[in-house]
Amino acid sequence: MKKFFITLFILLSPFTIDPSPSLGFPAEDVQLVVDEKYFEVAKKMIREAKSSILIMMFEMGYYEKHPNTPSNLLIHELIEAKKRGVRVEVVLEIREGKDRTSERNRLTGRILSEAGIKVIYDTPFKTTHAKFMVVDGEFCLIGSTNWTFYALTNNNEVSVLIQSKGLAKALIEYFNQVKKGGDNSLKKE
Repeated sequence: MKKFFITLFILLSPFTIDPSPSLGFPAEDVQLVVDEKYFEVAKKMIREAKSSILIMMFEMGYYEKHPNTPSNLLIHELIEAKKRGVRVEVVLEIREGKDRTSERNRLTGRILSEAGIKVIYDTPFKTTHAKFMVVDGEFCLIGSTNWTFYALTNNNEVSVLIQSKGLAKALIEYFNQVKKGGDNSLKKE
């Protein structure tokens, strides 16, 4: 009997180590998006959005002294999408204290919030390093690219644009899970 339980434990242990196995999703289209090409792809997705845009971003920089930087232009595109009636929600990383990422995200969050966009700051006890956008529950842009000047103009960055309702649904569920643990009130400056 003891051998039976040991054998059963060994056979089932791989399933208990990682209760959330990787999931595969069918995709209608997959496109590689590298370096500065991200800006044009993201801008097109935002402009063509009909119903919803959900973004989770580690760092989203708005540069007041440099109004035509790519990240500023994407932020303005989000505001225009909101004005068109698209539901726009953004989850941003934030930490206690003053660090560059949190300061940038607070400024950007304030600008987006003032335009009527729902901004949620993640819990300061866990880093949100994810970088993705889901548009209309179907188009997913996922990768290494932050919305900062260097990420959008100078860095080596790799992202993928995936058209997949299944993947979009999973990302939306993840977005909502992170959102629940966050703070939707504007942090003090």
